[in-house]
Amino acid sequence: MILQDDLDYLRTHLDFWDKLQADQKSALESSVSTVTYAKGAELRSRDSECLGVLLLKKGALRAFIRSEDGREVTLYRLGPGELCIFSASCVLNSLHFDVSIDADEDTEAIRIHTGLFDRLVRENVWVENISYKNAVEKFGDIMWAFEQVLFMRFDTRLAIFLLDESAKSPDALISATHDQIAKYVGSAREVVSRMLKNFESKKLVELSRGSIKVISREGLRTLL
Repeated sequence: MILQDDLDYLRTHLDFWDKLQADQKSALESSVSTVTYAKGAELRSRDSECLGVLLLKKGALRAFIRSEDGREVTLYRLGPGELCIFSASCVLNSLHFDVSIDADEDTEAIRIHTGLFDRLVRENVWVENISYKNAVEKFGDIMWAFEQVLFMRFDTRLAIFLLDESAKSPDALISATHDQIAKYVGSAREVVSRMLKNFESKKLVELSRGSIKVISREGLRTLL
């Protein structure tokens, strides 16, 4: 069941809402649904069916690729108010890029079902253009992720991650395990643990169980 609060959120945060015709808005309001995913749940993989578009209300999603040996490279993450377009890539004909998507946190989203999204893309050029624009912006994040993995030293990649994540917290505290960080930066947990201990020995970070506190942003910046 969709609540009035969810419909208000949809109208406020959906990028193409103001470009829709009256009947298209009515179709959206009558067919969208809310979905919840527990942290770690996999929403999309190479073999899964087209999920539809997700508008995040709470939590976070992570898009990643996984090698045959199980190694993961995080491509980008999404937060509240953002659209997850790649979960409906089957609708966008020229968008052929297999990514997996999981819940980085306990997540709540509004789902636009595949059939309706397909209709909107075909009927409304604004929906098509905004959707492709969103996808292109994400490809910028994807290329940055590949550039880091392919061309940057690991200490640099890890320093970038720590600087970005600590900037989101007023106390520079990052709540993440070494295994989670390995998935974010495209490495092995053992490699992450060794480098973090190295950073700790240099007084750049302080390690605790399940968290990392950045104590010298200036020191981390010297690695960039």
